[in-house]
Amino acid sequence: MDASGQTTFRRVLLKISGEALMGDQGFGLHPPTVERIAREVASVQEMGVEICMVIGGGNIFRGLQGSAQGMERTTADYMGMLATVMNALAMQSSLEGLGIHTRVISAIRMDEVAEPYIRRRAVRHLEKKRICIFAAGTGNPYFTTDTAATLRASEMACEAIFKGTKVDGVYDKDPKKFEDAKRFETVTYDEVLQKHLGVMDASAIALARDNNLPIIVFSLDEPGGFRGILAGEGTSTTVHG
Repeated sequence: MDASGQTTFRRVLLKISGEALMGDQGFGLHPPTVERIAREVASVQEMGVEICMVIGGGNIFRGLQGSAQGMERTTADYMGMLATVMNALAMQSSLEGLGIHTRVISAIRMDEVAEPYIRRRAVRHLEKKRICIFAAGTGNPYFTTDTAATLRASEMACEAIFKGTKVDGVYDKDPKKFEDAKRFETVTYDEVLQKHLGVMDASAIALARDNNLPIIVFSLDEPGGFRGILAGEGTSTTVHG
């Protein structure tokens, strides 16, 4: 953070789970929650930050669960990718309702609803202060949206991944189940892997480590949390080398 209280970040990627969009419901989309998150993103864009987003699809369909119930894994993963497109379109609608130009960019071609992923075009959108929502994961089965977020953040030359969760950082155990859970201020990529801290899956952490890309874990449930963390305020955990 600089002396004026503004952020020093120029371009970041926000990764949120599909479950973050369902509010108190057990399934699907909760439009007031989507709008609240859109306002959080808008407040960060007002700081002059270029923003990419990756949203999971677990509120609609989770490939691993489908596969565990007997569905062929590749098919289940493609269904999960399509769920992320639905979430991306919902977020785009909310952001554009706030007057923010937004592009949904899909790793699976569906030209009627989203742009195909072309790196140089996506970079140009960011330079024009449009928000890019990357949908459909990496376009490949067996890869999570965590890995997609790390891949896109690396390709877009983002300075950090901000992972919005339901807790205010990385803990040694679940703070909702254990009162003595300890939060880390910082933790290394290798510690996340060795201690199975569950920040992101192993592929995503390894890719972030190889590209020296910090991951900042914070609570998306905290009003103004995203803007506050970017300005160096609030509680979070930074995963770095």
